[in-house]
Amino acid sequence: MKPTDTLKHEHKIVLAVLDGAEREAQHIKATGNVDTEKVAKMLDFFRTFVDKCHHSKEERRLFPKLQERGMPGDAGPIAVMLHEHTLGRDEVKSIADALKRFQEGDAAAAKDVAQHLLSYAELLRNHIDKEDSVLFHFADQILTDSDQEELTTAFDEIEASEIGEGVHEEYHRFAHELNKR
Repeated sequence: MKPTDTLKHEHKIVLAVLDGAEREAQHIKATGNVDTEKVAKMLDFFRTFVDKCHHSKEERRLFPKLQERGMPGDAGPIAVMLHEHTLGRDEVKSIADALKRFQEGDAAAAKDVAQHLLSYAELLRNHIDKEDSVLFHFADQILTDSDQEELTTAFDEIEASEIGEGVHEEYHRFAHELNKR
């Protein structure tokens, strides 16, 4: 499996959790009630699986390798992806801040939790589409076989060091559970 295939597979897991986040946001909007445990698990997924694992693979390994092969990092697809990673981190922080306010008794913060869940989901869906249809297509064209092998090994190392053994599978189960409900 190519490194881009690994990232595309991870995108499917992210999209499944985003489906759950959108359903939760609609429930919040309809009822004014937040399932704080579920949203906290989503935040953990966004911070750990999406950012520490998936985005680390891209930012620390894939993007620099693409730059070595001639793709500019300060403009074009890489610059857009990096900017969107930052926007995503900001949305996750906004979800967490709104959740904390709700947990502290601010019922009006439920609306903010819902809105930031929806904003994050929209951002990531568009981001994933760009990576899958544009960036990864370019990557597969310019990366050598040696690059592919190096990235596969590096991705495994990032997964082991950033989230640990078996945690990836736990997030897969979480995504599946969200979509059984």
